[in-house]
Amino acid sequence: MILVCGSISEPVTELVCARLEAEGLGYRVLGPNASTGSTAQSTLHAQWSNGDFHRGYFSGPDWRLDVSDLTGVYFRPLQAPAASLPGLPAAAAQALQARRMAALGAIVDTLPCPVVNPVIAGMSNSSKPHQAMLIRACGFPVPATLITNDPAAALAFAAEHDDDVIYKSISGVRSIVRRFGSRQAERLPLLRHGPAQFQQRIRGADIRVHVVADRTFATRIETPSIDYRYAAGDGQPIVMRPTELPCEVERRCIALTKQLGLLFAGIDLKETRDGEYFCFEANPSPGFLFFERATGQPISTALAHLLAGKSRL
Repeated sequence: MILVCGSISEPVTELVCARLEAEGLGYRVLGPNASTGSTAQSTLHAQWSNGDFHRGYFSGPDWRLDVSDLTGVYFRPLQAPAASLPGLPAAAAQALQARRMAALGAIVDTLPCPVVNPVIAGMSNSSKPHQAMLIRACGFPVPATLITNDPAAALAFAAEHDDDVIYKSISGVRSIVRRFGSRQAERLPLLRHGPAQFQQRIRGADIRVHVVADRTFATRIETPSIDYRYAAGDGQPIVMRPTELPCEVERRCIALTKQLGLLFAGIDLKETRDGEYFCFEANPSPGFLFFERATGQPISTALAHLLAGKSRL
């Protein structure tokens, strides 16, 4: 039996559940209650003995699932709003929700079955600089990077790279990647309040690689937009199609996923005209629905088989 931790109203989790049903695989959903937005009707129970996980179970209003019966867990962080917990002040509701999520994460991270993905494994994405060092250790080149809150240093870095530089967030909070230009230079005094990440712009084709255990699904993305995720919003064309990776690049993607402690990852690459592959980051909870719809690649099917403990088909 498979446990899905997430909200079925969220599109990616909904796709995972739909694929499990299509494959005839049994599963249970541990997620926000439709009426309250909370997990109040769900129960988590776990016991540790001498530091080792001993036994436990998950349950909902009409089901119970023992840990020993689990073949796999799909974990997509719950986003239930604290304000949805009735009868509690907002601050207390927020604290209670944080405690619930911490408890769930602690249990998920100690389960003996495959987990997609352990909470602790996804922490590398909370610090882009830290993750970049792990990426480089797996053999990928990374763009020249500057992290600073010094406006003069940012301007010098841009000049060093012929003013062809992009900027983005340092943390795991999603941000729109933009090119650094005169408009951003005028706002540099604000940089004193918090550092940003500046990178040499690498020209070429964007490639998103979804790694599912030892399988890879690569998508080539052609668009003039700096951040392909927002091409449509920028009024820019975008073309996406499946592509094959060189064996060495595929090997590095699988090695990076394992190095990060993940079973499933979305890895962002850029292929230059010279055939070099730069790596920007590895997403531990990728929104792969966008890519599966555009290319027809069976990412969700591979994920379902992994959760069910099935071998590659």
